[in-house]
Amino acid sequence: MAITGLGHTGFWVHDLAAMRDFYTRVLGLTVTDEDEELGIVFLSSRPEEEHHEFVLQRGRTAHDGAKLTHQVSWRVDSLETVIEFHHRFRAEGIEVQQEVTHGNAIGIYFFDPEGNRNEVYLRVERDVRQPFRKSLDLDQEPADVMADVERLLTEGGPAYQPVQ
Repeated sequence: MAITGLGHTGFWVHDLAAMRDFYTRVLGLTVTDEDEELGIVFLSSRPEEEHHEFVLQRGRTAHDGAKLTHQVSWRVDSLETVIEFHHRFRAEGIEVQQEVTHGNAIGIYFFDPEGNRNEVYLRVERDVRQPFRKSLDLDQEPADVMADVERLLTEGGPAYQPVQ
């Protein structure tokens, strides 16, 4: 018996309408079900495959700024999509914590309207020992970003070594 993957996760929220808007309009998730009376919304990035990967429900009791969830990471299909989110977050005034390479991924850490940390990321087919986190400049062309990723694997620290 083994776990095969994460099915879904969710947040208790203060302002369901604002959070629903953020995750649908800004991140592009699809509402697959909702119950206004219960104050719950089910969302999916792949509704044809997965009914929901993410749930929002009214009823948060923790104060703003409380550390409840480390992060929710959303995989994307290309570096161009990561760069599109970089521009979208800037246009929307969304707080970005850092734009990074982990050697095996390129990502943007950002906060939703209630301060929950999220990440959009592209998996890079490399095996890099973690933690590895160096800042990237996503105002560049994709080829230049990838060149920076390669440079950062060896610059300013131990050389890249695959996990054995």
